[in-house]
Amino acid sequence: MQPDLVRVRLARPRLIRRSLPHTPRRWLTLLLAVIVAGSALGLAGVSTNAFGLGTLYQRALSKVERILAGPPPDRATLPTVTVTPKPATPSPSPSQKPPVPSGQPTPKPTARPTPIPRVGIDVDIVAKHGPEFAHELRDDWCAPAGVTTALAILGLGAPTDAREREIASRVHEWDSYVDSHNGEWGPAAIALALKAYGADGYAIVAYESRADALRGAAKAILDTNSPAILMAWRGAHTWVMTGFRADADPRQFDDARVIGAYIDDPWYPWVSSIWGPSDPPGTFQNNAEMIRNFLAWKRPEGHYPDRDGKFIVVIPTIPRG
Repeated sequence: MQPDLVRVRLARPRLIRRSLPHTPRRWLTLLLAVIVAGSALGLAGVSTNAFGLGTLYQRALSKVERILAGPPPDRATLPTVTVTPKPATPSPSPSQKPPVPSGQPTPKPTARPTPIPRVGIDVDIVAKHGPEFAHELRDDWCAPAGVTTALAILGLGAPTDAREREIASRVHEWDSYVDSHNGEWGPAAIALALKAYGADGYAIVAYESRADALRGAAKAILDTNSPAILMAWRGAHTWVMTGFRADADPRQFDDARVIGAYIDDPWYPWVSSIWGPSDPPGTFQNNAEMIRNFLAWKRPEGHYPDRDGKFIVVIPTIPRG
């Protein structure tokens, strides 16, 4: 016998509605919560450069800063001095001595100075690289980082983040349209920044060839015991040159060939999508690397009559102890 079946009337299920905020105060609270959450995610992405957010943020910030600063001032600044290559000196031909008259004593040969031996030279004014180095805190701060590094090499202050930020914040004291059509940093601004912090005597020199530029920089390093600054990547980047290797002393031989340079690259340890990975401070960049990175000046923002097609170096001119 089956038990009685009891029919139970099923109740229609009630839908639970989650009500949206009805008051402006609740809407404001919800909006603030979304903003805070989005800001937290954005800051995390920028700080870790996730998906390139940090780089994009820095570039956007740079554009905003340039807009707020206005166009670069049209004012005089340090000139760019062009150095023309010296003409090749021909080897002296042996001279014919006049015959000695009969009955006269033969003249004694005059003593000739001992020729200077042509030997290779390897120089780096930084004994141990690393403590002097300043990495660029933003991807458009290679110049203030290079200035910070050079000052540290010269014993004019530690290469701290605070020092680099301070130098970067003062760029509008030194920028000019003739130096940088984009505003902010150009080689003249670099030289003026060095002067402002105690490293006077830096000059902007344009060379017709890479070989002449490296020889000129090498000679200046020897003469002054100070770093030179190469305008690498067609003038878009700053390399601090602290030494070199050459097949002869450039102070003694005008045709000395520099085969590479010791470089502090402010871009390190970042990797460029165009120029590739950067190297640690003090890396010897051989001739192939100099050909790849130290290129003639060519800027997309316009013409620079004194610099276009030339190799630009910020050269020290005053010796230091």
